[in-house]
Amino acid sequence: MLGGVMTDARRYPIHETFYSWQGEGCHLGRAAFFIRLYGCPLKCPWCDSAGTWHPQHRPKNVPRRTPEALAEEAAQDRPEFVVITGGEPCIHDLAPLTSALRDGRGLRTHLETSGAFPISGVFDWVTLSPKRAMLPHPSCVAAASEFKIVVDSPDAVEFWVGELEKLGRARDDARPVWLHPEWSRHADTAILGLITEAVKTRRGPFRAGWQMHKLYRADSLDARARPDSSPVPL
Repeated sequence: MLGGVMTDARRYPIHETFYSWQGEGCHLGRAAFFIRLYGCPLKCPWCDSAGTWHPQHRPKNVPRRTPEALAEEAAQDRPEFVVITGGEPCIHDLAPLTSALRDGRGLRTHLETSGAFPISGVFDWVTLSPKRAMLPHPSCVAAASEFKIVVDSPDAVEFWVGELEKLGRARDDARPVWLHPEWSRHADTAILGLITEAVKTRRGPFRAGWQMHKLYRADSLDARARPDSSPVPL
């Protein structure tokens, strides 16, 4: 069930786990353990984790691990926090996982989500990166600690400013709004210029963003990370 009860005896389908540092947003540069779950119904054409895609969202022939095993692995690396990501992690019931991380190991929990599904579990920080394929749920907009808008077209900034206001983000909202160039266009002067002008014009919470971990190739230094981003075979 999307956003509902996890099946298969409380085991999560795992695409990868690795220890690196957060390459984006307000926690840029801080040591973090990443848990990337399988499953995403959005399938953005420029996705950099397309290896998590699957039409049933819970593919059978992939590794599955218990919340306790994941919490134990994360604790061994002693990160500043644990990032649960995907795919779209909120298609799963994340409550058992955040409980194992927070209550069992005393680890802080961060979430990276499109906001298309209600959030389960308890998080210290929520990064909401909305996608056009499925607009965010208003409850997710309210729960967000920061927003990350992927600027992939000339109208992206205006589109998302308008949509987020419709979904509950007030115009005077002080939560950071990061404007990231879609990575295949990170050298596109038009996209970069658009972000620059938006930051200069809107000011306040609007900030120019970047995926710094990609410049450092930090994630790939952990042998557990999976560089292959092609969709999982059916």
